[in-house]
Amino acid sequence: MTSLYLLVGIALLVGGIVDILWTTLWVDGGSGPISGRLTTGVWRGLRLVTRDHDRALSLAGPLILTLTLVLWIGLIWIGWTFIFASDPTALVDTRTGGTADWWGRFYYVAYTMFTEGNGDYTPLYGGDIWEVASAFTTATGMAFVTLGVSYVLTVLGAVSDKRAFASTVTGLGGRSEAFVRAGWNGQNFDGLELTLETLGSELSTLAEQHKSYPILHYYHSEKGERASAVAVPIFDESLTLFRHGIPDDASPDPAVVESARSSAESYLETLDESFIEPEPAVPRSPNLERLRADDIPTVSDPAFADTLAELTDRRRRLLGVVKADAWEWPPLEE
Repeated sequence: MTSLYLLVGIALLVGGIVDILWTTLWVDGGSGPISGRLTTGVWRGLRLVTRDHDRALSLAGPLILTLTLVLWIGLIWIGWTFIFASDPTALVDTRTGGTADWWGRFYYVAYTMFTEGNGDYTPLYGGDIWEVASAFTTATGMAFVTLGVSYVLTVLGAVSDKRAFASTVTGLGGRSEAFVRAGWNGQNFDGLELTLETLGSELSTLAEQHKSYPILHYYHSEKGERASAVAVPIFDESLTLFRHGIPDDASPDPAVVESARSSAESYLETLDESFIEPEPAVPRSPNLERLRADDIPTVSDPAFADTLAELTDRRRRLLGVVKADAWEWPPLEE
């Protein structure tokens, strides 16, 4: 028995299994140690090569998801191949009676993982350990390949939720001022509170999805109107206007606004852990004159500027969200 092949095979197999379980089942763990490096490398490479071309970056998510699935299958497949290669007599060619070569072992593992085998190769008669190993090969193939495919389907559902949230926000306005003006009925913001509650709830869900499926960070939308990295800053800056730019007697229920701001903070904390860094620059401030043009009551410019100064760290993190997804601030124009 070749101990080196056995050790390499076990290392690859355990690495693949740990990475799959880490990524798919550990909600707070982020990406696995292997797939995490793969996803980050592919994303940075695409940004560098394509120079942040939106259409090219829109392929990043599907490409990374596909490569992650291939990585997991490959680690298990190659790991078992090395394990079977550690004993020259582990597998027998039923057609010639000779022992299997490397390609034969590679072929045998593939059929054992994905089916019940085709009979071309078989464990050496009397080699109980290799019969058991074959059974475990089938088990890992069925269990972890199925788990990987289920993960892919779940991620695709979360991508749809992510884009639906973005479309709702940007549908109300491409800037925070436009979002606020869309909710003004000429006298107050009656009717907007339900929308804020709904969007806050959706953003909380989105934050949890990003924590559970870090690969969502790399699903770049070709259009800004469907990008959560665009929508979240618009939404949060709108909430800042409601909370600090408009007098309390004219703004929506402060409890609703604060609840929605809490959802945005949860989203930022999730991305801070694994994806974004605050930008050194501070994004441009919302323009209260755009609200006054629609006769929306506002606080004074100096009072609003003082409040924004206290929110500098938060707003730099929002800018980090925009920049990390290859967009510019303000995300959209009216």
